Amino acid sequence: MYITITAQKIDGNYAQSSADFVSYLEKENEGKVVEEQEHFFNQYGEEISAEEVINDIDGNTAKLKKTEPKFYSITLNPSARELKAIQDSPEALKRYTREAMKEYAKAFNREIDGKPISVDDIKYYAKVERQRTFKGTDKEIRENQPFATQILDLKQQIRGIESGGKSGNIKLLDKEIQRLEQEAPHQLDGKRIVRGMAKPGHQSHVHIIVSRKDASNRFSLSPGSKHKASEVEMHGKTVKRGFDRDSFIRNSEKTFDTLFKYRRNYVETYTARKTFLKDPKEYFSMISGLPNNERALAYKLLSKTGVPIPKIPINTAQLTYKAISRIKKGIGNAIESGSIGV
Repeated sequence: MYITITAQKIDGNYAQSSADFVSYLEKENEGKVVEEQEHFFNQYGEEISAEEVINDIDGNTAKLKKTEPKFYSITLNPSARELKAIQDSPEALKRYTREAMKEYAKAFNREIDGKPISVDDIKYYAKVERQRTFKGTDKEIRENQPFATQILDLKQQIRGIESGGKSGNIKLLDKEIQRLEQEAPHQLDGKRIVRGMAKPGHQSHVHIIVSRKDASNRFSLSPGSKHKASEVEMHGKTVKRGFDRDSFIRNSEKTFDTLFKYRRNYVETYTARKTFLKDPKEYFSMISGLPNNERALAYKLLSKTGVPIPKIPINTAQLTYKAISRIKKGIGNAIESGSIGV
């Protein structure tokens, strides 16, 4: 499970309205009949309209400055293995989202009216998306890029010939384009994979738009706080502050496992990802210490992402700085594309 939290920005500035973001989340419904559309939902409601989401989020910004985010975006990105475990069920993802948002509320080290923050204090709306498209960071796009560049150059030559500015044989150029299209290493349904093309298989994930202000529009709740959990003296009173992002992600991961009896492999855990970023040698040492079947699965999951795997046992010669950089890049690309949940 890969979870992100971001403050929505447009051209470097915080968006003053949620309208553009909500419109973006509605893109999958275009051209679909109502029965096939995915609608917004929250902790207690279903089939909430885009207009209601915009009005509710935009109307919950009391005393926020233009330089402050009005809302945050949370994405819950299950891996292919996790989606298979829940049979790619939108209803299961909705159930999980509602439990994960309880963990989001608990991660705030704050109190409202003398009580710890609960999910009832959080104003949010969520939406299940069933598709993903290929991006520039995906391995398929990167490895197809040399072919794409040559094809673009040939097409520009053809346009030059057609306009009379250049001379050449259009038929030969078309034939060369067809050859390059067929020889590109990554194909889908007989076509070269390009940016924007829908990815195959289960790709469901959840987008959540959550207000910066609490449900009463009185208190600011920022998951972007630099403080994890602390207390400070303000106007002679002790005030709690902070948001524990690590706690939110770890507990949301555990929630998925508990809800669906999912047996998570080490490389799928948030702890593993943190360990890798801090100490790659310890990361692979942990994998080597797993039971045989778990270790085999760990390397199988990693190999699917194209991550270069060093031989075991790990030593300084095998795990050089260059190797570590390659592995980090591979895991980073895998995470961004939703390939694995490490």
